[in-house]
Amino acid sequence: MEQVKTEQVFESHIADAKPTIAVFKTTWCKDCHFIDPFMPEVVEAYKDRLNFIQLDRDEVPDLCEKLNILGIPSFIAFQNGQELVRFVSKLRKTRDEIEQFLDRALEVSSALNK
Repeated sequence: MEQVKTEQVFESHIADAKPTIAVFKTTWCKDCHFIDPFMPEVVEAYKDRLNFIQLDRDEVPDLCEKLNILGIPSFIAFQNGQELVRFVSKLRKTRDEIEQFLDRALEVSSALNK
């Protein structure tokens, strides 16, 4: 998953016609580290249908404020520069919940492309 450190690079990624999943994390977040062991497998399973980028909330605070990123980790799906759907909760996210979110992002993308 590519680490994005600037708003300009972020904007270029989310402008893609292929849906992009932006994962907002930090180094100090325990729930963010909880997903680290299985995320590479999830990214691999979805890589043909989705692009993935990761942002450290502490490195892009203005962008996070603009996107109203309050909890972490946060997952937001974008396509053609527009937000499709987001997955944010106070609770620790499981692999199954993340995969359900990714499937929902693909469904929304497909519906918009019809």
